[in-house]
Amino acid sequence: MESVLCFKCPIGYIKIVCKNDFVTEVKIIDEPVSSTEFLSEEALKCRLQLEEYFEGKRKEFDLKLDAKGTPFRKTVWNELLKVPYGKTATYKDIAERVSKPKAVRAVGGANHNNPIWIIIPCHRIIGSDGSLTGYGGGIWRKEYLLKLESENR
Repeated sequence: MESVLCFKCPIGYIKIVCKNDFVTEVKIIDEPVSSTEFLSEEALKCRLQLEEYFEGKRKEFDLKLDAKGTPFRKTVWNELLKVPYGKTATYKDIAERVSKPKAVRAVGGANHNNPIWIIIPCHRIIGSDGSLTGYGGGIWRKEYLLKLESENR
């Protein structure tokens, strides 16, 4: 059964989608969407943990995730989960960590297609020159998230 929960956060609205008690999507959106009548325990737990994150109280998430993607993308997303709160890594770093040092653009594509924002921290990935390149929710949101984490380390 699918459960959709939407709530306001400091940078817009967060849409959480859970299927079969796994978080399958977390996106920051500009306009709210309707929540489903049925809200799974995992969706409610995800909302609570995201609220704690935005309050600066949570640095790690404890959720059951099911991100749909190619094997390569899943490998990249698993590597993103290892980038600590308040820290950054480059696309090149991630490419090297997944043993594909020349796949920097593919890592960027995996980041772009990350279905579980914030929890799988694609916002922590930056350009080799330190620039805040790309973020599906807009660079200003990436800046906000990185600032939030650096202030609450």
